[in-house]
Amino acid sequence: MPDAHGAPVPLHLALLSPRLKRNLVVGSYYYPLKEQSDTVKTSMAAMTALQSSMTSLSLSSSSFLGQRFSPSLCPAQIKRWERKECKPNSLPVLQKMHVKLGDTVKIISGHEKGKIGEITKIFKHNSSVIVKDMNLKTKHVKSREEGEQGQIVKVEARIHSSNVMLYSKEQNVASRVGHKILEDGSRVRYLLKTGEIIDSTENWKRVIKDREKTEQVAAS
Repeated sequence: MPDAHGAPVPLHLALLSPRLKRNLVVGSYYYPLKEQSDTVKTSMAAMTALQSSMTSLSLSSSSFLGQRFSPSLCPAQIKRWERKECKPNSLPVLQKMHVKLGDTVKIISGHEKGKIGEITKIFKHNSSVIVKDMNLKTKHVKSREEGEQGQIVKVEARIHSSNVMLYSKEQNVASRVGHKILEDGSRVRYLLKTGEIIDSTENWKRVIKDREKTEQVAAS
């Protein structure tokens, strides 16, 4: 039995409806019913396997994979100035700094330029320091308990270590820092202009005492 184009059509296809014939035709070739049935069986088996795997995962419309993509599900992006450069072992890279805790420094740049203060905290991962009562910023603190009012407080913001210079109280001069080894083998810092040794046992004892007092006040 010929088709519309005059080509012979197998008898088992001639008995089918025109709609089924179109579904069995790919291009200008007819696939036998046996091959078509094998393909359908393979497709049905694949669909059954997929449905069973999805059922085993117990996915629902309320689950993460069942929801549409939304920006709120993405992790918050870390700001550039909050990122920490890390080593291969995921530990932050600590920068070498010319100042230490308890040093008296003079600010040489910024709106606090020319002021003198003492370093109360250092951050080696981004080479910044906090100078006592310098570079104050306004912070709005929310109430944590019921009935407590919010506050507007002044906090000390960080200053990059390149914007401070060591200062000598005795001679009232700011100087760059140098390093030298004493006779006992200890390596100390000193001011290049005055020759004054900065690292001493007395300075460290004073810094430790001040830190203990601060911790006691905070605890009380």
